[in-house]
This record gives sequence, structure tokens and C-alpha cells, in this order.
Amino acid sequence: MTTPGRLALLVTSPRVAPGLLSHGAWQVVDASAVRLARSLDDPLAEAVEEAGLAVDEVGDASPPELARRLVDLAATVPVVWLGASDGDPGLADAVAAEVSRLEAPPDVELVVGSWDVQGGRLLDVVATMDRLRSPGGCPWDAEQTHASLAPYLVEEAHEVLHAIAADDPRHLAEELGDVLLQVVFHARVAEDAGEAAFDIDTVAGLLVDKLVRRHPHVFADGDASTPAEVEQAWERIKAEEKQAAGGAGYDTDLLHGIPETLPPHLAADKVLARVRRRGLEPRPDAVARLERARAALAGAEAEARSALRELAHGAQPRQTGS
Repeated sequence: MTTPGRLALLVTSPRVAPGLLSHGAWQVVDASAVRLARSLDDPLAEAVEEAGLAVDEVGDASPPELARRLVDLAATVPVVWLGASDGDPGLADAVAAEVSRLEAPPDVELVVGSWDVQGGRLLDVVATMDRLRSPGGCPWDAEQTHASLAPYLVEEAHEVLHAIAADDPRHLAEELGDVLLQVVFHARVAEDAGEAAFDIDTVAGLLVDKLVRRHPHVFADGDASTPAEVEQAWERIKAEEKQAAGGAGYDTDLLHGIPETLPPHLAADKVLARVRRRGLEPRPDAVARLERARAALAGAEAEARSALRELAHGAQPRQTGS
């Protein structure tokens, strides 16, 4: 708790509601004789004033000017500085310089009022997308639609696969960020769509609901205890969901819900996984035909990639007439 001759610099996370300070931070704020902030419109200053505590505004003082004022005030009374949302660049160094020139400086304390929770930077992603899509933002981002963004989602997913194959964690983190961008981008496009609008919270809420429903062994009284049992329970729960939603055929048609645009080798993996999870026995001749087709497809793909490399490496500057 602050005492006369003490300066408290209160810092908070901009991703946490400004009034949600720790108990110790509120004690410091309440016990201070002087509370200063750059602007009374700053969220933290507003929260403190709403709690019935007076706050003085300092305006656009430079870091050295502000540091001298804070240190001079703290020589006789407890003072708390309500940190701005931008982190007050240069202020901490200026306070240190100001204190070091005094023979009997006040005590200076850094008080952390709130910390980021895991996932806090996701709020920054949403805020950044809001800025890009809002008036005065990026004209390219503003004109995008679900259809125009679709190719990028496919491309970014394949770049994730490439990073996984390369066993490069940093590259993988970057590429996963690009996939996350596509999710947030589509959600923001939908939010702007009017009658059929949904937003990123809708997307996140539906995901959480699905994860909880399909993991009763974690969130309820399910008894699956092995990966195989979890897969079987997932398949059963998914079939029940489809049936309840009017999606007849999921439990009888192994191709049900698999997009026609999904590459054949991935579609094959998905169907074979459903065969395994449902305890079915596929026809040997059908399996053999599928394997022959997959081998032929792989050969055709290799030929196409070879032709593509030849095209890319053999392109010449266009000749112009004299």
C-alpha cells in the first residue's frame, strides 16, 4: 500500500476490462492522495472515477515533464499514475532518470493491476480485423467476400501442411496465424452481411458447444478411455447430431457430408476412417480399385508438378517487335 513519499506506476493489460484490477492494485489506487492520468477519457481513468475516486488529467506532457511532475508530487504525498493503454512509452526511463538526480527520492513502485490471460492476443486479432474492415481502413480488405477469400483458405491450409512436413515450429506458428486470419476475416465479412450476420463470437461459441458435446468423457459422464473408444463415441454422437438436425443418411452413407471439392486422396482417407470407426468390413475388390486409382492419381499429380516446374523455370521474357 502506498505511503507519503511514494510513487506507484499502475500498469494494466489493455485486453482486460479496465475496472478488473487486482485487490492490491485497488488498495494502492484508493490509498493514494493524488491520482493522475493522461486523459479522463482513458478507460482506466474512467473506471477509477466510476468507483468514486478523483482523477486529475495531465494532458500531452512529454515523458520527462510528466516524470518530473510525478516525482515532485510524490515527495510529500502518495501518488499513483494510471497508465495509459499505449503503455506510456519512455515514461519509466524518464522516471528513473528523474529519481537518480535526487538525494532523497521517493520510493517508486511498479504495480501490475491485471495480466493477460491465455488467448488474450486473440482479442488483438479481432480488433485489428475491425480496423482493417472499418471506414478509413484497407480498401482491399473492405471489398472481400466469402467467395473471394475462399482460394486463400485452401492455400493457407496447404502451407500449414508444408510447415508440418518441414518440422519447422516457428514456420508452423506463422502459417497457423494465416489460417486464423482467414477464420477471423470470414467472421467479420459475415458480421457485415446484414440479415444473415454472425460474428467471431458465434463461431467460437458453436465450436465450444461442439467440443463439449462430443467429449462427454471429459465434460459429462461418458466412459471412453482409449483413443479408439473416443473415435467410436465421436462417430456415434455426430450421427445423432446429424439425425436430430434432419441430416438423414449420415449413419448409412459413408460419403455423407464429404465435400465434392475435397481432393480424392483426402476423401478416401475420410471414408476409410469412417469404415474403421464404425467397425465395417469393406469389399476387398473396392479397396483394391481405390488403391489403383490413388496410385494413378499420384502419378498424374507428379507429372503435372513436373510440367509446372518446367513452365516456371523455362519462361522467357516476351519478345517485342522492332
